[in-house]
This record gives sequence, C-alpha cells and structure tokens, in this order.
Amino acid sequence: MQQDEFKPFVPADKVTAEVTPTSIITGIILAVIFGAANAYLGLKVGMTVSASIPAAVISMGVIRMIMRRDSILENNMVQTIGSAGEALAGGAIFTMPCLFLWSKEGLIETPSMLTITAIVLCGGILGVIFMIPLRNALIVKEHGILPYPEGTACADVLLAGEEGGSSAKAVFAGLGLSAAVKFIVDGFKLTASAVTIPVRKMSTEFSSEVYPALMGVGYICGIKIASYMFVGGLIGWFVLIPAIVTFGGSTVLYPGTKAIADIYAELGASGIWSNYIKYIGAGAVATGGIISLIKSLPTIISTFGESMVSLKNGSNTTAAKRTDVNLSNITCGIVVVVIALVLWLLPAVPVNLLGAILIIVFGFFFATVSSRMVGLVGSSNNPVSGMAIATLLFATLILKASGMVGAQGMVGAICIGSVICVIAGVSGDTSQDLKTGFLLGATPRNQQIGEIIGITVSSVTIGGVLLLLDNAWGFGTDELSAPQAMLMKMITEGVMNGNLPWTLVFIGVFLALAMEILKIPVLPVAIGLYLPLRLSAAIIIGGIVRWIVDRKATASEKNSDANAGVLFCSGLIAGEGLIGIVLAIFAVAGIDKAIDFSGTVNTGEVGAIVIIVLIVAAILKVGLPNNGKQKE
Repeated sequence: MQQDEFKPFVPADKVTAEVTPTSIITGIILAVIFGAANAYLGLKVGMTVSASIPAAVISMGVIRMIMRRDSILENNMVQTIGSAGEALAGGAIFTMPCLFLWSKEGLIETPSMLTITAIVLCGGILGVIFMIPLRNALIVKEHGILPYPEGTACADVLLAGEEGGSSAKAVFAGLGLSAAVKFIVDGFKLTASAVTIPVRKMSTEFSSEVYPALMGVGYICGIKIASYMFVGGLIGWFVLIPAIVTFGGSTVLYPGTKAIADIYAELGASGIWSNYIKYIGAGAVATGGIISLIKSLPTIISTFGESMVSLKNGSNTTAAKRTDVNLSNITCGIVVVVIALVLWLLPAVPVNLLGAILIIVFGFFFATVSSRMVGLVGSSNNPVSGMAIATLLFATLILKASGMVGAQGMVGAICIGSVICVIAGVSGDTSQDLKTGFLLGATPRNQQIGEIIGITVSSVTIGGVLLLLDNAWGFGTDELSAPQAMLMKMITEGVMNGNLPWTLVFIGVFLALAMEILKIPVLPVAIGLYLPLRLSAAIIIGGIVRWIVDRKATASEKNSDANAGVLFCSGLIAGEGLIGIVLAIFAVAGIDKAIDFSGTVNTGEVGAIVIIVLIVAAILKVGLPNNGKQKE
C-alpha cells in the first residue's frame, strides 16, 4: 500500500481538539503517577511496564465518560503525555542510583535535585528530538511493514471508546486493591511481606513476596516470560547456593570476607546470594544484554543507513497536510546543540566536552536502533539494557584512556550511560505514540510537543522520587534492590578499578552462552538468577493466573493488551508504586512508626498467604471472560 493511500480515522483536512487545557492537565497527572510508580517498581524488581494502554483508558474514563467530551485526538494527547513518565523512569532507574551509592561510600557528594533532573531531562528531550527526523522513514513509509504493536494496540483502545468507562474501572479497581494491600503489609505491618519455607536439607529456602505489583507483572508478561524468570531463580537458589554451601565449607571466597560456612550460619541462603550469586547473575544479565544487541546488528546497520537517507528529505513543516507537520529539523538541530552545551557547561552535570560529544553520537545511534526495534518487536523486547551496557563499557574505557580515572571517571561514565539509557527508552516510546497518532490522524508536531511536556514534568518528579526513596530506604537494600543500577555500578567499577570477582562473573557469562546455544531466552532467565527468588516466585504466580485466564479466553481476548485482566494488573502496579512513594514520605517524616502495629497485631505468614489467595482470586474474577462462564 502506498503511504498516500492510507486514510487515518480523523481526516487530514479535519481540525479537531488535540492540545487543550484538559488534555495537558490530565496527561501531566498521569505522567507523574505512572512515572513515579514505574520508578518505584523498577527499583524494586528491575522491570517497568508500559503506561500507554492504562493512560488511554483512564483518559477515556475522565474525558469521555465524566466530562462528556468526544475527541479521540484529545484522548490521544493525554496518553502521549501520560506515557512519557514511564519511559523516562525506565531509563533513569537503570543508572542514576549509582551516584547515590557512591555518595554513601564517600566517593562523591550526594547528587542534587538539579543534577538528577538535568541529566534525565536532557536525555528525555534528546530521545524525542532524535525520533522526529526518523518519523517519515519509520512510521509513514513503513506503515504495514513495521507493526509497532503497542502503538497499534493503543489506537485500537482509543477507537473502541465506547468501552472506555468499564475499562477505566478495571484500572482503578486494581489501583485501590493494591494500595490497600501495600498499606496493610508495609504501612500498618499487620502481616509478613513474604512467605518463606526453609529447605535445610539443601541449605536453601523457598520464598515468595505477597505484593500485588509483582503478580501484576507476571500476569502482564505472561506464563512464558514469568517461567523463564522463575527458572533463573531456581538455578540460583536450588542449584548454585546448595553447591556453594556444600563444597565451600571453610573456604574464604572473594568477595566474601568470611568462610562460606560462617556466612551461611549467620545470614542463611540470602547471605550466599548477596555475596556470590548476584555476581554470577550480573555476568549472565550483561551477557544477555550484549547478545540481544549483537543479534540486532543487521537491523541496526540497515536502519541507521535508511535513516541517514531519510534525513536528506528535509523538514516536513511545509507539508500540505496537517498530519505531516513535524517540528522542523532546524529547531531540532538548535535544541541538540543547546542540550550538548548544557551537558558540558552546567556545573551540576559532571560531563566534560568529550562526554557531551559521546552522548550526541551514541544517543542518535541508539535512538535510531530503539525506534526501529520497538516497531518490529515491541517496547518490552527493546534491548535497552544491552545498549546501556555497551555504552557504559565503551565510555568507561574512553574516559579512562583520556585520563579521567577513579571516582571522576566512574561518575562521568554513569552520567553518559544515564543520558543514553533515557534516550533509548524515550525514543522507543515516542515512536509508539507517533504510530498511534498516525493511525488516528493526530498532528505529529502536537504530539512531539506533548512528549516534551510530559518529559519535563516527569524529570522533576523522578528526581524527587529518587531523592525521597534514597532518604527513606536507600538503594541496593531489601526494599529497593535496584538490580540494573547495581549491575551498572559493578561494571563501571570493574572496568575502572579492575576489582570484579571475575570468576563468578564468567560463570554467569558461560551460563548465559549455554542458554543461548540451547535457544533459551537469556535475559529473563538471567534476571531471575540475578534477583532474589522471592520476587520471581511472586511473578510466576501472576503468570500462572494469566495461563488459566488464557485457556478460557478467545484468540482475540488472549492476545489483547487491553483486556480487563491486563488493565486490572496495570492498576495493581500503579497502586503499589504510589503507596510506596507515600510510605517513603512517611519514613522520611518519621510518621511510619506511628502507624506500625507489628508489635501488637501481626498475623505473620498466615496473613501473607491469605493476601496472596485474595489477590489471585481478584485477578481471576476480573480477567476470566464473563467470570469464567464463557466457553472456548
């Protein structure tokens, strides 16, 4: 099909409401909510979820059902702005916590709000700007070739506007249930947060957390991905930990400082995990990320070449049709230069001229890669972690060779990696949103401005959230494991100082290579190995529930990103993330102790089991077609 034959839902010659006070305010609120919630979720479990579909249904619930307004492009603008927060959070949490960890080690000062916001904002705006000249090549010319699954699904949701009210109810119901559970478990502390079963014969334990967000993640990912993560957890906790304890005995193995037997006697299986398994997991995760990047090289090379050709077509601002009008390439070029100068000259951002140049070069390259990759395989399969690892390794080596060593070099490398991570995440999200707008007949320039609005607000939000969570619990703790950030810190320090426990890391490397040879998806297994088992065990519960629901669903319901179960679980994730932020505020203010009833009323693991059962029942109730009465 020729591109000029495509007719969007709203014709190009029809002008309808897009950028309105209602769409901007609602979009900003959703950007803050989903940005904060995904930042919390990502720091806790190392995964974020797409906010586009939930933002779209909430938008319809507010604008169409409550305010009685009927503009599909206004709804589209809300989800465009609202989803920016999630994309930004996904990039920031991979790397930014490293700065806080180094400050606690006395290497640098605690990063300021200005530092965090400036780094994230620069990366977010570059992610949008770099995508603009690629729109014609990737969205318009390759319509029908690149599916952009999330962008197309979001357009379908908005087109099915008459279902917006009931769909929005599912999101809000999940949000309310998850918020209540989070308060009961972590606020009032009336139950245990995990169910743990010691397996002493194997010197290990089996445990599962009770949090709704983890089960929501498992449901959204599905049984296959959840199973791979769970397998990784089983390898770590029922293969490697028993082997290390059994054969280690009185051996003192670096980076541990005591005999393995003594570590196990004092800290149990979790002590073995924190001293040894996480390094094996780090090697596997890093290898998985690099493998995914290598596999993408043919696409990367061809896409970059095609994109360079498309840039010769020049600006679309003089286009005859409203649906072809973008921000001009001249404007984009000026913004890129200004941001490069800000990164170089702003004292709060520890990046030198070489770092700023690396950011622009790597940033445009990986924005191009990310935009096409999400068009082919969706945002959830975008190898952002592989891009971040490759950038971090290269930047650390270059900075070290240029004389920037020690803390200065590590901080510079992490800041470069942070901006690149944000660019890759935001450019992928922007391309999905532009695909939605292309199908609906939105004005691209309005969407691009909307993305920048959402990113600007979310940058401030995420900066505040990171500072708040660090003050409340700190990163790398049981509450906030920050797995990707710990991995990036480990890689940067290892390259700069040469102090990684390389034996453990290479065990993870060759485990990952073995999985790749067996054609097993490396990254989900590696993430399961890298995280504590209690997280992947809760995720597999959600995956099993999704499997049960899918057996009762029709083919269209099974593959839908907008079914009630998925939306309900999106609410579960958002609710826990928001209450996590509220509890962090309580912890900083000292209010947390006033609402802690653990010393008087605590149902322990019995209460935790009851909560798990109730959450599973709730997801089944919402997710099963016609409450399970529909036959295949």
